Amino acid sequence: MKRRTLVGSIAAAAAAAAPGTASPRRIGMSDVNRLNKRFAEIIASDHRHGGQLGIEQRAAALADEALNLQNAGSATQRVRSNLYASAAAFRSSAMWAAIDGRRYDVAKAHMREAQALAEMSGDQAIKFRIWSHAGTMYRHMGRPADAFAANDVARNLHLTRRDPLFASLGLARQGAIHGAAQDRTGTRRAFEQAQDAMLRADPADYRPVWMLAFYDQAELDSLALSAHLALGAYSTAEYHAHRCLSALRPHMIRSRAITTTRLAHAQLSQGAPDAATATAMKVPAEAATQHARVTRMLQEFGAALRATAPGSSTVQTWTEHTAAWRMAA
Repeated sequence: MKRRTLVGSIAAAAAAAAPGTASPRRIGMSDVNRLNKRFAEIIASDHRHGGQLGIEQRAAALADEALNLQNAGSATQRVRSNLYASAAAFRSSAMWAAIDGRRYDVAKAHMREAQALAEMSGDQAIKFRIWSHAGTMYRHMGRPADAFAANDVARNLHLTRRDPLFASLGLARQGAIHGAAQDRTGTRRAFEQAQDAMLRADPADYRPVWMLAFYDQAELDSLALSAHLALGAYSTAEYHAHRCLSALRPHMIRSRAITTTRLAHAQLSQGAPDAATATAMKVPAEAATQHARVTRMLQEFGAALRATAPGSSTVQTWTEHTAAWRMAA
């Protein structure tokens, strides 16, 4: 993957524009706004497809484009800070796509560059996004101590004291980590606090597009579903799965596939293989075959189904259905 090195990025972005005979171009907020529109496109693509290498590569290329503008002409300090924030936002999307695709080594490289760019921007919201993503990455990697440490960096930013919605997201992700760490009390407390903070948040407050696009009651229930599934509290997990699915906005295609797959796991673990299989079969073929996280969870579902109901017609139905998925891919 073609990627500017961290040191090279910072050095190039910090350098002054080279003098020339012509008047230097003036970089302004219109350039920043153009990049922000591209960022919204990346966010929309992520919610449709998630985890794809193409999304990661486009986001990384746009991060470089934002940095290149630093050398393209003169600009005010406000514009330069916004360009760093834009570059950090794109790099954090590249990081998230790599996390979602289970490309963790690449995700960590994106994370390091995103963190440096965010520091130069001074943008609290993008700092929160990067460190919160880092906590999720370490949770998926089975490293709860690192997940807690990274998520705490996000939760301790001043932003979370100003805006209860950011506080809520930090607490909900903390709850998911508690679930992965098998801490039932910590899980319950974190989600109670996350729900309370969400109820206190003012919908009219300004928030960045990435936050508005995904964090709501459905996402809180999705994180609760993940936590209770990890704890083995399958009936509670199913409750949160149904709440999430009923509230998911239409553009959250990737999230619907993940939630549906987790619901199937919760149903199977409660001794309902027929209902679980019917649920799992609702996952679209594209997500089942092209999204690394969904593919892995469905493979685990198939293995658990065969162990639960070996030789049954339900297993045969599932086997035939997954074969049709592979043919359609």
